[in-house]
Amino acid sequence: MTSEIRKLPTGFGRLWTAQTVSSLGDGVTHAALPLLALTLTRDPMALAAVTAAGTLPWLLFGVVGGALMDRWDRRRTMWVADSARALLLAIPAAAAALDVLSIALLAAVAFLLGLGGLFFDTAATAYLPDLLGRDPVHLERANSRLRGAQTAMSGFAGPPAGSALLALGRAVPLVADAVSFALSALLVRSLPAVPRPAGGVVRASLLREAREGASYVFRDRLLLGLALRPAVGNVAFLAVETVLALFAHDRLGIGSFGFGLLLTAEATGGLLGAGTASFLGRRLGTGTALTCTAAVEGLAVLGLAAAPNPYVAGFALAVCGAGMGATMVLAPSLRQAIVPARLMGRVSSTSRMLAMCAAPFGAFAGGWLATAYDVRTPLYAAAGLLLTMTALTATMTGNRRVEAALRGAAPAGGPARPLSEGPVREGATGSSS
Repeated sequence: MTSEIRKLPTGFGRLWTAQTVSSLGDGVTHAALPLLALTLTRDPMALAAVTAAGTLPWLLFGVVGGALMDRWDRRRTMWVADSARALLLAIPAAAAALDVLSIALLAAVAFLLGLGGLFFDTAATAYLPDLLGRDPVHLERANSRLRGAQTAMSGFAGPPAGSALLALGRAVPLVADAVSFALSALLVRSLPAVPRPAGGVVRASLLREAREGASYVFRDRLLLGLALRPAVGNVAFLAVETVLALFAHDRLGIGSFGFGLLLTAEATGGLLGAGTASFLGRRLGTGTALTCTAAVEGLAVLGLAAAPNPYVAGFALAVCGAGMGATMVLAPSLRQAIVPARLMGRVSSTSRMLAMCAAPFGAFAGGWLATAYDVRTPLYAAAGLLLTMTALTATMTGNRRVEAALRGAAPAGGPARPLSEGPVREGATGSSS
């Protein structure tokens, strides 16, 4: 753990460790699950069903889940969700050991894991600003460390480990992920309690509270822009993810271990992007930096689609990962800094719901395009969608709009503090998009 992590408030180290351990298990499953599905079928639509199932809980329960997070104890929600996911993974592990694994079972488990992820992620996103006192500089630093660890574990270390563990037996990677969830639950349970936000004990209608959080996002152009980018991006990225194992096998000629290395290349870029996010924010301004990283993602997916060999494909995925890594530090940190504490769970879940609800469309679109045309077609379509989204949302998240939101969120009588800097400097952060 670096000195910067030690400077963060007490308790962050345990949260960082818990998410690092859990991310390693996620990385193992991220590589193993599509490979497990590929041992059962080569039908792109069946593979898409498994991918899409994990995102459906956000479509069904996303906004209501956020309202519940603004009512429930967020720390307790996190450790209960991780404990439940640890127990759940015992089911497909047993099925794999008994050779009764099926696509339907994998899809059902993916759905329930996604439901647990909905509660855990929403609670964690709302808990972090409470833990850090809503300090913008601490939030960006903490998100950078969390994103870096998640990328290193779930993308860099986990996928090769998942491929290797799969060679030992189909149940082994699932058991490894279950153990990681159990360890994470124990660490999260030891985190310090934080005060509930003002107004959190008021009991209005759950649906009314959910609508309040959703309308807060849709009325604010900056928050809406921050929500639309991952929503459109997920259509593109799920289209790619659905066919990536098939693309790697049929067009790039690589096997299971090579597929794990391909995912590692993406994670390596993600680690670099997370580490340089603050630098980009300082040099370009947060709004311009977000526009640039979105454009990089689209161009990188275009390069992946045209890749003639695994090396070019790995480089393209690394560049795409760098753009995603920086985006996933800058955007959440900005949202956590400007949204009132009492609405954090609902605003976070609304934004995540938009992103995750779009994902099944991307998964099935990717499967359909690969079936109807060619396995490269979903990649070209995803690149075009990402570049179009970048152009359409650029003005919604410009530097001036970001600075105005931070000034509005500053304590009464105090200066606004940009995410990557100290006190506001006159004329700082460049031009608005």
